[in-house]
Amino acid sequence: MKSKKSFSRRAFLAGTAATSALALSPKSLKSDENIFSSRTRYRPTLGIVKLNGNENPYGPSQKALAAINEASKHSGYYVNSSGEKLRSMIAERHGLSTDYIVLSSGSTAALTNIALASLKKGHILAPDLFWDSTANLASEVSQNKLKRLPSNIMHEIDLKNMRDSITKDISLVHITNPNNPTGSVLNNSDLKEFCREASNYSTVLIDEAYNDLTDKPNSSTMIPLIKEGKNIIVTRTFSKIHGLAGLRIGYMLAKPEIISEVMKFGFIGNWTTNKAGVAAAIASYNDEIFLSHSKSMINEGKEMVMEAIKKNGLSALPSKANFIFVNLDSLNAEQFRKSMAKRNIIVSGIFRNHKNWSRVSMGKIDDLQKYINALPEVLEEIS
Repeated sequence: MKSKKSFSRRAFLAGTAATSALALSPKSLKSDENIFSSRTRYRPTLGIVKLNGNENPYGPSQKALAAINEASKHSGYYVNSSGEKLRSMIAERHGLSTDYIVLSSGSTAALTNIALASLKKGHILAPDLFWDSTANLASEVSQNKLKRLPSNIMHEIDLKNMRDSITKDISLVHITNPNNPTGSVLNNSDLKEFCREASNYSTVLIDEAYNDLTDKPNSSTMIPLIKEGKNIIVTRTFSKIHGLAGLRIGYMLAKPEIISEVMKFGFIGNWTTNKAGVAAAIASYNDEIFLSHSKSMINEGKEMVMEAIKKNGLSALPSKANFIFVNLDSLNAEQFRKSMAKRNIIVSGIFRNHKNWSRVSMGKIDDLQKYINALPEVLEEIS
């Protein structure tokens, strides 16, 4: 008799479908103060301030839009040479061959596959607070588990504790850098030292979804360790700084033998992407003018919000991403979310047991101003 926790693709896909259906059901939307219109197809209803998805509201770039328009004319065909073109561009930038790179639907698909492949061999070790949706979902269909370690007092990942916690039953160490939802970034030298040592005992996954938003993206990445032959996986996405969240293009980088193992689950590769998304990613990849403008506007927004937070007697963690993790002191983050939603401003609710912390994404300046204007009233209402 099979264990309830035995893995099958069918069980995993059923769980994925159920999760998607719940997320998209009209009932779930209505229960959230009708903040989205059922008639809205491509963007939040006019008048709604959406600050909960860590998206780039300034994207896609004009170059990406032109590429989307051209590529969409040929959407009757699967992605083929364009996928290879994007892989070649990524490989060239990092001094790798294309067999070190595989595309996926956002980085989500790659992260899910990595978790599934790892959980067949052992447990996943990760911080208490990180973007854990894919690891959680994979662990639901596995006998092995996601093991969490507490962060330090500043909600930073404790690399020493993590290293000391790697036992022979740990198959994957999962770190998001910059972290989500905290926005904190690990010291580059410390992380490299950790990765070099930890990868001798298990595979180390670094989710770099927000790397391009850091001060020095090229020096804060762990991709050079892959070139050294280490058991390191790096995932990235075009959903953040590139402003292509709705087009779902991401990728993972690792040694070819790790890529082959992860691809056995069949949910990643050129054929799982889409023609318009790949075209947009190619056009956006080296669009330094757009990327620089987006980063500048996001940083301007963070400065505005940080100043407002301090003026209202609150504090927040320093962030190197496109969101801020706000310390509400004794106030409840879910009550804060609901009060903001009543004012048509959408922010995230509680993350795990961090009931007094609220994450706000950096939207356009006008939208952030609405958040800032509502802040005193919301704090008074829930106090």
